[in-house]
Order: sequence, then structure tokens, then C-alpha cells
Amino acid sequence: MSVLKQFEHLRIPLSDILSATNNFAEACCIGKGGFGKVYEGILSSRGNKMVAIKVLDRALGQGDAEFWKEVMMLSEYKHENIISLLGFCDEEKQKILIYKHASRKSLDAHIANKELTWARRLKICIDAARGLAYLHNPAGTQHRLLHRDIKSSNILLDENWNGIIADFGLSKFGPANQKNTFLITNNTVGTLGYVDPEYMEGGLLTKESDVYSFGVVLFEVLCGRLCIVNSVGQQSLTIMIRTHIKRHKLEKLKDIVWCNIKDEAHPESLKKFTTIAYKCLKRYQIGRPNMEEVVEVLKKCLEIQEAFEAKDAIPKQVNLVDFKEICPPGGSDLVILYTTSVKGIRKTSKDCSRLQSLLKGLKVLYQERDISMHADFRNELLKILGKSAAVPRLFIKGRYIGGAEEVFRLHEHGKFRPLLAGIPPNKLEGTCKTCVGVRSVVCRNCNGRSTVKSGNGGRIRCKECNENGLIKCPVCF
Repeated sequence: MSVLKQFEHLRIPLSDILSATNNFAEACCIGKGGFGKVYEGILSSRGNKMVAIKVLDRALGQGDAEFWKEVMMLSEYKHENIISLLGFCDEEKQKILIYKHASRKSLDAHIANKELTWARRLKICIDAARGLAYLHNPAGTQHRLLHRDIKSSNILLDENWNGIIADFGLSKFGPANQKNTFLITNNTVGTLGYVDPEYMEGGLLTKESDVYSFGVVLFEVLCGRLCIVNSVGQQSLTIMIRTHIKRHKLEKLKDIVWCNIKDEAHPESLKKFTTIAYKCLKRYQIGRPNMEEVVEVLKKCLEIQEAFEAKDAIPKQVNLVDFKEICPPGGSDLVILYTTSVKGIRKTSKDCSRLQSLLKGLKVLYQERDISMHADFRNELLKILGKSAAVPRLFIKGRYIGGAEEVFRLHEHGKFRPLLAGIPPNKLEGTCKTCVGVRSVVCRNCNGRSTVKSGNGGRIRCKECNENGLIKCPVCF
């Protein structure tokens, strides 16, 4: 097969490729797909750039037709979310494709990446959707391209996590600028688990066949697992999704969302995402959306998520004056923690314990006011916060900081400790012999006469507690 003149500028000498890959050394091999092995190396003839080099292995089923199809297609179709072809080589019976290097490899390697936030996942999905939408409706007089092998391993990621569609060896051309394009094929290709069932059963190929495959990828991103069953007893992803939605419709979404993103994702963003993803998986092609519609819905999902995160964001610099001025009685120069020793509500008890541990760990002097032990503490909290007076609640020098969630968000971003500037440290350690180490919650005006529970459940008095209502006597600090 002679090379058309318009592709001559893409030809790269085999000697350059052998030099870049150290003669196709295994150390330079970064993966293997349906076309063959993929190597990485620095190519001198392309400005000493790091490139990806894909070498045809005919034993895997692809050949010259797929090679030239990719050369022709990628030299014509240019988009920021389509892999860039830098060149090719067809010397000495070798068929080699050279691409722009994607440093983070493919999406399938990051499906269960804990560092991949929901917002980042949405951006990758939008990138891939844009690329696919361009292939289905290219500008000008170019033909519509049906990919036929959309899957997470064919979505590459660059250093900035931009999603890029790759691997066009199985693609098919069809007439563009038409609402419907369909091709009847004798040989059904694709990857099991991603292939459109209507195409697989009858050979009817349309752009909606790619939409189905993309819907599978969307649910992989949502559920944090690949669609392919890798362990005994594991249910197919698509079957799991269909079963769940049939039983619960779009309720109980968090039952199928990957545990590492379910708490950070806004419910409305999740709902819209799942709705469009499930539309992509409709049994028949006629019920599926086009990729332009998918792009718009995903953009809305990201917009909702970013607005949610912006509202919840921690500013770079946080000072006490940034917080609302609400001063509990006697709390203008103190750290005051309203809490409860009642164990009835598990989350409340856990949050109280977490805040107590944090303040103790920071060795800061603080005053604890147990609303379950003294009605006056409960009443003053209701007075200053109203109905939002659920414990724990923290105040620093007459400023309202918030509950456990707000405090720990500040702490995780390194913004909490600076708020404690000027607060006396908890200098001394050990147990007060009088109160046997039990938190002594006393009324500010009782001068330490209130009774408290001791370690064995009895009730004692701590004579050392002062009129300021410290949670421990001064000897404990």
C-alpha cells in the first residue's frame, strides 16, 4: 500500500524509533492493547519530546487496514480531546504509530484512585464527551466517525488530567451532517462489557452505539470499579446498575456510588449524572441521548459541584474576625466547648469526643460546658444559637467557630491552630486527686459546689473547680 503524499510529513525513520526505545527494550514498554505494545521514549526528530510509540502486533488481530485508518483519520480530525498523531513508520514490515505522550496513562488505571475527586472525575468525563461529540459531528465536510471501542482504557490523561480519546483502529466512517447514520456490519468488534447490545446482536452500528459504551464509562467513574468482572462472585457493573435502578429508580443513589466520593459529591450533581448515564445505557438505540446532550448535562453537574465546593471552601487566610461575633457568658477570652456526656445519639457522642481529643492534643486550655449536666448551659446555648444549638459547638474568644464538621475542616487545612493564638496552654498533666480526672462541669456561679460523676459511677464534689466553670480543676492544667 503506497503512502499518500499528504502523509509524507508524518513519516519518522525506524532508526529514530529504535534509538528512542533502546531497541524496543522492555524497560521502555508502558502498556499493551489490542494493537500491540506501547513504548515511551524521547524522539530526536520531534524536538526531543517524550512520545508514546505503538507497535503493531498482527497476532492480536489488527493489521495494515487498522494502521492506515488511524494515520488517515488522526491526520484529518484535530481536537483538543482527541489524541494527537505525531508520525508513523512503515519500514521493514514494521507498522508503528507515534503519539503525543499522555503522562498519566489511561482512565482505567485511575477509576479507584482516591485522589481523583468528584469534580476532577466530572472534568475528565466532559473532556471525553466533547471529543466523542466532535467525532460524531465534525466541522466542515468531514465524515462522521464511529469509534466502536469507547472504554476507560482508551481515554488517556495528560499531566493536567485532561481527558483524551485514543485508539481509532476499529473506527468506521459514515456520512456527517445527518441526524441518523447507521451501518450494517458483518463483524461486530469492541470490548466485552462496553459493546452496545443492539449492535452486538444485529450488527446495526450507529453513533448511539458509542453513546452506550460511554454510558458504561460514566458508571465506572461513578462506582469506582471497571465493568469487567475480575473476581469470582462479582456482579457485572451494567447488571448491577440496571437492577438497582429498577428497584429504587433514582433513589438511594449513594448505595452504588464509590465510597470515596459519595460524601464530597453534591446530591443534585450525582442525580443529574446518574440520570444521563442511565439514558446512555438504554436497551435500544432510539432512546439514547446524543453526545452534545451528554456534554451539556455533565457541564451542569460540574457547575453544581463547583458552586457547592466554592461555598464550602476554606479561604487562604483565616482570622478570628472572619467568624461571627457570638459570645457565650464569660467567654470573651476563653475557648468554650458546649458538649454532652449523654451517649444516646452515636454521631453526637462521637463528634463531642473528637473535638475533646483535638483540643487536648493541641494542649490548649479550654472550658467545657456539658448541656446534659446543667440546664443553664443548655439554656444559654439555645439563647445564643437558637434552634441550631445542637452540640458540639465551639467558641473562641467570643467568636462562633461551629460544630465538629467546621472545626475539622479548618484543622485539615491547617487553619484551626492559628485561631488559638493567645489562649493559655494546658501546661500540667495528670489526674486531679479531688475529681479523679472526671470532667467537672460546674455552674459559673456555684463556686465548684456542683456534683459530678466519678470513675466508678458515684457522685463526688471537686473543691478545686473555680467560679469560671472550668471543666477540670486548675491543678489538672
